[in-house]
Amino acid sequence: MHPAWQGKTAVITGGGSGIGRALAHALAGRGATVIVTDIDLPAAQKVAAECAGASAHALDVRDADAVRTLVEAAAREHGRLDYIFNNAGIAVGGETEEISAAAWDRVIDINLRGVINGVMAAYPIMLAQGCGHIVNTASLAGLVPAPLLTPYAMSKHAVVGLSTSLRIEAARRGVRVSVLCPAAIETPLLDTVGVAGLPPPLWIPNARRFLARLSGPPHPVARFAEEALAAILRNQAVIVIPGRARIGWRIGRLFPRLVEKISQGAVQAERDERKRGLG
Repeated sequence: MHPAWQGKTAVITGGGSGIGRALAHALAGRGATVIVTDIDLPAAQKVAAECAGASAHALDVRDADAVRTLVEAAAREHGRLDYIFNNAGIAVGGETEEISAAAWDRVIDINLRGVINGVMAAYPIMLAQGCGHIVNTASLAGLVPAPLLTPYAMSKHAVVGLSTSLRIEAARRGVRVSVLCPAAIETPLLDTVGVAGLPPPLWIPNARRFLARLSGPPHPVARFAEEALAAILRNQAVIVIPGRARIGWRIGRLFPRLVEKISQGAVQAERDERKRGLG
């Protein structure tokens, strides 16, 4: 138990796996009441069963009415809404000219509009309370270029802009806003080969190998959750994890041409793997 989290109410979207699952475990372990949501209800139920006092609900973050209904119900049931973690997201990659319009739409609908829907559901409640914390999951790809992951990077840059701008609006009204910007984290997203319900892409880079070239090996997801919650308690605006990613981010801001050169090398290495049939 942790006094800063004990008795707090937190809604997590995309809580059935990966970062969402790790956050649910970390929050429940600190005494928070966690509402785990995911488009995959069995996955959410499994996570909720692993977390003391948690509940599970099916939720498609693309449905603004469903998001608002769930968030309002959680606030009524528990008497308040302390945190919302707008975490649901997907990854789409490959050569930009080979990515379908439907894939671009799906990324925008889930990664960006899903966050907007969560914000618009939770923010009025938190304003009425005079307190609360909105935590949006973006990515290091929302702060630096991410070639071969262009739709994903586009959406995550938008989430960073949304979060940092809203943070300033909300600050004197009692509501906090933070954005999570992890580098590669050890989650199933690293091994994603396509988007459910869409035709398979012509080619996608090996995300695990490619991201390791760009930012180092994947960071353990449980450690990420611990570090993220500590930064949230400090009311940190932009939370970049792990530490080496913060160094890379700062170097990139100072020497953008260096980042371009390194990234171009990583892209070419993936293209070479594709030619050899190893992509």
